[in-house]
Amino acid sequence: MKTTITQNVFRILLAIFMFSAGFSHLTYSRIDFHAQVPDWVPLSKDLVVILSGIVEMALGFGLAFWKRERALLGWVLALFFILIFPGNIAQYINATDAFGLDSDTARLTRLFFQPVLIAWALWSAGSWKAWKIKKMNK
Repeated sequence: MKTTITQNVFRILLAIFMFSAGFSHLTYSRIDFHAQVPDWVPLSKDLVVILSGIVEMALGFGLAFWKRERALLGWVLALFFILIFPGNIAQYINATDAFGLDSDTARLTRLFFQPVLIAWALWSAGSWKAWKIKKMNK
């Protein structure tokens, strides 16, 4: 699926963001990310943070460089954003401070940015358009 220059710029920005976030999971923000792992997850918080960091780095790398699977990666990244959303909700419900989110208002406001990330992934990778074209050709 061919994407526009604007989509490509935003896709690369998202890829850099994902790779950087994944790197921070493994290094300097590792403890802060524990705040986003809900208590009901049956794995150690540190393991979840490490694994999600690796996934984020892989998604960022793939989104930037795996042109043939770009549209699929947009869907995978959107799904990833959906799967980690309960962690953001848990941080809000449990009033856990991390990443400068030290008030209920800040933590609540952050929740409204998750749909923006989902839309960004789908639009910048051309995923939504590829799906519509595929559906029309059936």
